Amino acid sequence: MKNLTNIATALLFAALPVLPAAAQQSAPDAAGAEQGKPKVSLKSDVMAVETSTDENGQETIKLVAPTTFTPGSKLNFGMNYSNTGTQLANNVTGTNPLHEAVRLAPEADPALIVSVDGGKTYGTLETLSFTTESGTTRAAAHADVTHVRWTIASIAPGESGRIGFPVIIR
Repeated sequence: MKNLTNIATALLFAALPVLPAAAQQSAPDAAGAEQGKPKVSLKSDVMAVETSTDENGQETIKLVAPTTFTPGSKLNFGMNYSNTGTQLANNVTGTNPLHEAVRLAPEADPALIVSVDGGKTYGTLETLSFTTESGTTRAAAHADVTHVRWTIASIAPGESGRIGFPVIIR
C-alpha cells in the first residue's frame, strides 16, 4: 500500500507545473517601445511507455495514458509547450524535480542536464559525482538524479511540441 501511495504521489508531483529557470525577454523595437513578449505555455504530463512487437519482429514504442503503476514500470515525464504569442521565445528553460518513488531510466539521453544534489549543481550525469551518507564520493548514477533541467533553444510563434525523459518506478 505504501508503494502505491508513493507511486501516486510521484505521478501527482510530476504533473505539477515545471519550475521555470529562465526565459528570454523581448527586446525593444527601433522606436524604443517594447514589442510583444513571447507567450509560452508549459504543461507537464506523465505517460506510460508501451512496447509492442509486430509479426516481423519490429519493435514499436508508444506513449500512452498510464493505467497501472507497479515497480519497474517505465514512464515518460513530459513537458508540452506552445508559444501562443507573436514573438520568438529563446532559451526557454525549466526544471523537473524527481520524486523519490521514481528514478531516471538508464536509456535517458546522456546529454540531459541533471542534478544529483537536490538541485544545487547541474551537469550531464557522467560529469557529476555523488556523496553517500557515509561521506564517500563516487560517480553519479541514474538512481541518484534528483532534478532534470531542460532548455528549448527557440519556440516560434504558433509552434508547439513535447519534450520528455524516461523514468522507472522504484
